[in-house]
Amino acid sequence: MKHSLALGHILAIIVSLVWGTTYVSTKVLLTAFHPVEILLYRFVLAWVVLFLCAPKPLLPRSAKSELPFLLAGLTGLTLYSTLENYALQFSLASTVGLIISASPMFTALLVWLCRRAGRPGPAFFAGFALSMAGIALISLAEGDSFDLNPVGILMALGASISWGGYGVCLTMAPADGLSDIQVTRKVFFWGLLLTLPVAWADGFTFSLARLAEPVLLGNVLYLGVGASALCFLAWNKSTVLIGPVATNVYLYLQPVVTVAASLLVLAEPVTPLTLAAVALILCGLALSQYRGKKSKEPA
Repeated sequence: MKHSLALGHILAIIVSLVWGTTYVSTKVLLTAFHPVEILLYRFVLAWVVLFLCAPKPLLPRSAKSELPFLLAGLTGLTLYSTLENYALQFSLASTVGLIISASPMFTALLVWLCRRAGRPGPAFFAGFALSMAGIALISLAEGDSFDLNPVGILMALGASISWGGYGVCLTMAPADGLSDIQVTRKVFFWGLLLTLPVAWADGFTFSLARLAEPVLLGNVLYLGVGASALCFLAWNKSTVLIGPVATNVYLYLQPVVTVAASLLVLAEPVTPLTLAAVALILCGLALSQYRGKKSKEPA
């Protein structure tokens, strides 16, 4: 049991580290690709990799059993990714990132409301406040200011709530007889299918010519294979082992990783405010995981 819990926490940390670098990778791709186009490449690559790992056909057993997978693809892939990308067109990246970092709180609240279990304690919300303060410091350290564009804020808030809904849908998905790879493959199938109408409405045009450039191809492969297929597989496994609330707490690490990746790849400066923000986020993460010696509340 202890080994399983440790594995769940390790997987969540690894995924958060990788996802923290995707902002830099996506920023490189945005110089040549449309935001929805990047999503399609990611989802297609992820589904192909997962299919090759487990090529067994996955026919729906019933509409009722397939519905949680459809909703997981809708909330965790289509809605979350689309709303996040479009929010960046209306608001500052710091504002969008700060709002989306509230995903763990929405996950905790939605799991509690929908599952009637696992209500977070005071330590969780205290840790959330510390981490949010750290993320706000990162925004100040990078010279950005908060903006009040209602469209961007609402889209970012929708993305944050969508990710919380993904955690709920994943716990409701019937995994009997399905491997972790097959469960993740089902989610990506529906996420890809539901993203196609968004791409069509946005005037998406399919062209592989730009992928001839090694830098662009490398970043597409990194996002599609690493950050999507492998990381979602590990994230889903972590959710099963330690629960959606505890897993989502590790999303607080992403801004820390993004700052480090920006320093190494984009040569952006790290200020004392940035280091203070990192300390706050890590303290918030530790506090959110605290249950107390006598607490029997599950993670």
